[in-house]
Amino acid sequence: METIRGRVWKFGDDVNTDVIAPGKYLKLPNDEMAKHVFEGIDPELPEKIKPGDIVVGGANFGSGSSRESAPAAIKYAGVSAVVAVFFARIFFRNAINLGLPVLECPESDKIQQGDELEIDLVNGTIRNLTRGEVYQASRLPEHIQELIKVGGLVPHLEQELEDR
Repeated sequence: METIRGRVWKFGDDVNTDVIAPGKYLKLPNDEMAKHVFEGIDPELPEKIKPGDIVVGGANFGSGSSRESAPAAIKYAGVSAVVAVFFARIFFRNAINLGLPVLECPESDKIQQGDELEIDLVNGTIRNLTRGEVYQASRLPEHIQELIKVGGLVPHLEQELEDR
């Protein structure tokens, strides 16, 4: 999965973990939690998100509690990547650990709801196919790209143990 293509769901600044994965659903398994992703922003949104879609946010995406359930809900909802101006550090690391691609892009404010994007994870380039624009995101280091490629930290460690 070096190239991702999908439709955009656009959010603003300071989208926190409580609106991504509302606390009342925390005890649900990840696949059930995904049915409530972003319900704190729009109760109908979980039904609208389709596999392969891309979430685009502003500054400080994923702020709030350190719960891993927020990036898990996004991933299990079928979202293929999250792009934001910058992420709360714990959310960023939790997403990487789960194998959810997260890219920081200062120009993400140019991307609009419903745009179609093509993301090159290796080079960190984001092509907005709707607007004919290209944005540069921070390129993820190779070891992080490898974690994403295999599905996250646990599958990576399992693979390493298996190879021994």
